[in-house]
Amino acid sequence: MQNIIEAVELKFFQAKNQNLSGLEFQAFFNDHYENDFNTLFKTLPPSRKYFAAGVPGSFHGRLFPKSSLHFAHISYALHWLSKVPKEVANRNSSTKSKSSVYNSSAAEAYSTQFKNDMECFLNARAEELVPGGLMFILAGVVPDCIPVSNTITGVFYEVLGSCLNDLVKMGVLGEEKVNSFNWPTYRATPKELEAIFRKSGKFSLEKMEKLADKDMKTPPSPEGFALGIRAATDGLIRNHFGDEFAEQIFKHFTTKVEENFSRIMGLAHNNLNVFILLKRLE
Repeated sequence: MQNIIEAVELKFFQAKNQNLSGLEFQAFFNDHYENDFNTLFKTLPPSRKYFAAGVPGSFHGRLFPKSSLHFAHISYALHWLSKVPKEVANRNSSTKSKSSVYNSSAAEAYSTQFKNDMECFLNARAEELVPGGLMFILAGVVPDCIPVSNTITGVFYEVLGSCLNDLVKMGVLGEEKVNSFNWPTYRATPKELEAIFRKSGKFSLEKMEKLADKDMKTPPSPEGFALGIRAATDGLIRNHFGDEFAEQIFKHFTTKVEENFSRIMGLAHNNLNVFILLKRLE
């Protein structure tokens, strides 16, 4: 947030050559209702140059009044769907097949849900941003022309599905409960995202650039990798399986990550991020 504030201050000064003392900023942080905003607020620097507030709710819909925002920043959130595609949920709940978390045969249903969600997301932000307002997006994507199975995302789906199936065999989890579990995410390709942005008619695509992960001086440990996954998925696991099973699931998941860690790290070069800059049309 500090970098954004400083960039706006610099632009304002260059454009108007005025003193910045009268310039004030209001920052709104958004997350789901279940998350504790106080955890975020405790980490905000006391000497920050902005007023802070939390706005709970899904980013797939409206969150703010019309033309009330000048800048929106979305960081690694767009891959979360508003819901599991209906066709997938209905099929998985009516079959006794082993859980695969994300089934490649249902990729079209996930893709369609993603496009629908993105349309809602862009329409909502277009209402909230002032004409000429900017939206900066950081997103994890699947590289064009590379199967999901050959990415870290694909291996994650495989490992988590294997973990849940193991726990069914151990008698820890019920088969029906596992079979009804679906992962509400979709990793688009850069081409898919670009097509969606250009089709929206509400924004101009100012810039879109790929950011391939650089080699890390200190690669994460299996435990660190699993912990990072847990930080983003703990609520989803607890909501479906219950608090009493969460620890056992993540403990076994860490074991499965250790067993597959060399393969996971071997696909790190296929881990791709993009940053996108959109401008609200006048």
